[in-house]
Amino acid sequence: MGTFEKEISLVRKKPWLVALISAFFVAYPNNAWLLCDLDMFVKPDELVPFFIFFFCRLAYFWLLMWLILIYDFKHITSIHFIRHAGINLLLTLVGFGIYFIVTHLTVSFDHFISILFFQFIVIWLVTALISYINVLFEYQLKKEKEIERLQIENLESRCNALTNQINPHFFFNSLNGISSLVRKKNDENTLNYISELSDIFRYILQSEGRSLVKLDDELKFVEAFGHVMQVRYGEKLHIQVDVPNDKRELQLPVLSLLPLLENAVTHNIIDSEHIMNIMISLNGDNVLKVSNPVYPKLTPPVTNGTGLRNLASRFEMMLGKQIKTSNNGVTYVVSLPLG
Repeated sequence: MGTFEKEISLVRKKPWLVALISAFFVAYPNNAWLLCDLDMFVKPDELVPFFIFFFCRLAYFWLLMWLILIYDFKHITSIHFIRHAGINLLLTLVGFGIYFIVTHLTVSFDHFISILFFQFIVIWLVTALISYINVLFEYQLKKEKEIERLQIENLESRCNALTNQINPHFFFNSLNGISSLVRKKNDENTLNYISELSDIFRYILQSEGRSLVKLDDELKFVEAFGHVMQVRYGEKLHIQVDVPNDKRELQLPVLSLLPLLENAVTHNIIDSEHIMNIMISLNGDNVLKVSNPVYPKLTPPVTNGTGLRNLASRFEMMLGKQIKTSNNGVTYVVSLPLG
């Protein structure tokens, strides 16, 4: 919170303090003329009543400004200064009338009526200005919170849209896997595949509406994914995870590892001569590295390339961090900064 915001917050929380400081400066002409009043107009036997009246006047200014500010903060929400000025003028005139009647029925120490009138004009302008600035600040703060709320809602909707793109893509790939197993007429492998696939889809469905998840949840998902892939590829595919247990509480966008695993399987040859070893490890900077050997297919698969762009967008939006990729022709590496 900036200095200006702190000052406005103080005005809102402690109007009595603001009124006291303002009242002292409003009464400054009387303070400056105090010794002159004593020498020119006050008799020795009137000193005590004079000082009582002097401090009562200061207290009255304080109380009047305090009450006006309390009324303004509670009841005036208009962002138009004319409304503040009009209401505060009426309140100040009422205060001036009460003061004028009481003082002229009891004492007669206010020899400078023009100064008194000027002081009430200052009270009117000061309270109206403080009230107006407070409302402007509250209005601006409300607008900023509304903009922030809309930005968060927009961010969440974009993240949900990006996450939802993953589900149909993986779903159709899974159906192709089942179709392939059915053609091979291996009932046991097909049943195992469907069982593991159900665990994967359970995680995907439970992830709906979630932005960030623990790394541990993603790694458990990877384990289920590995079982499904091994049903299809057997010992031709291995997924190794090297992440310490004390680092598994770190967070990353939900379903971050799925597109990387799918890309490794989709874009590379996997057979007895091309063993796919996918390595998931964590370095000292809390960056998760997913690497796999590069065995490019003779005919590149037809893809729209949205998987990696989707992942990069979600990391940028949710964590404010950027993923990195590298490919030296032998190993493909994706670095995911964790939160």
